[in-house]
Amino acid sequence: MVFHVEYPRTIPPRRPEGHQPAAPRYTLRWDEPVPTMISDYFAIQALDLDPAVRKEFFDRVTASFAGEEGPGAHETMQFVDEAGFTNAVVVAYWTDPTRHARWAARSPYLAWFGSSDRLGESLGYWRETLVVPYDRHETIYSAPHYRIGLARTPGSRIVPMTVNGYFGAARDRIPLSAVDPLESPYKDNPPRRREVNSLGRRLRAATPLNMTALRSGQFWVGAGEEQLTDYLDNLQPKLMRGMEYLLQSKEQTGTLSLRVMTNLDETGNPRAETSVLAYFISLEGLEDWAKSHETHLEIYRHAIAMNRKFKEKREVVTWHECFVMPEASSFEYVNCQPGTGVLPYCELLEAVR
Repeated sequence: MVFHVEYPRTIPPRRPEGHQPAAPRYTLRWDEPVPTMISDYFAIQALDLDPAVRKEFFDRVTASFAGEEGPGAHETMQFVDEAGFTNAVVVAYWTDPTRHARWAARSPYLAWFGSSDRLGESLGYWRETLVVPYDRHETIYSAPHYRIGLARTPGSRIVPMTVNGYFGAARDRIPLSAVDPLESPYKDNPPRRREVNSLGRRLRAATPLNMTALRSGQFWVGAGEEQLTDYLDNLQPKLMRGMEYLLQSKEQTGTLSLRVMTNLDETGNPRAETSVLAYFISLEGLEDWAKSHETHLEIYRHAIAMNRKFKEKREVVTWHECFVMPEASSFEYVNCQPGTGVLPYCELLEAVR
């Protein structure tokens, strides 16, 4: 059995009639039904994050994953945000919401995170929890052999697909898009950035309906000289130009937050792997950038050219997982710098523990 959900379409697909993809692509499926998926991000931040403090944080979070209620997969990452703060991140994945809820209710880490002691520290902490029904997600992988993110959860498999290679394919891969236009309630009145007094406070953000979360990854461990050189000299600079444009054009693109994260190995050292975690006010804003702006078109054209050239011998793996989120996911920020995550854009509530 390979689980998937499809609805009889009331909204036409974006796929052009007769379209055949120029390069093979793959997507994620599970052997058993997965009604809901959870992507839970835990982080610590500081202007100068001591490696020993980072390790203690990672150990505290991952130790709480022990036992049958823990996640199916987790990873560690690090990035420097727009304000110059170093953020160390653990992301964990569940495909059983009850197991995740039981873990959260008993987690020693969350008890520690919820303590008022965190408010008086020189460090910031945040947690962004994405709880998404299956029919609000899509995935794509350039190759079937490398597993990361959701693809590391038990019972998953990466399978071939043909819903790719045209603008609008990501939307078509989201099952709910067959019957729901997935519009933002802020379509005609996008939220404006504002200053937030967040230091010394515990704030929860009310994320809006159909906010879109994208985690997009690049993996080049073991790539040979030719493909490694092409990635580092050609594709990676194009990717970074695209990310810089989104960061500098938040109001025009609907970008709420964007982090370029470096994946870490078991010893805390950087791997030859990055991933971008971005939030957009709507899927439409992300699509508009992807189909029309030169910073994405040059990424797209180069990736297609390299896949045509190397075909199944392509050694640099790219992938993404995308969620169009229900209303009011749990995003919590403790003593964080004011530009952290979605703090400048979402309705905020003072959290009492």
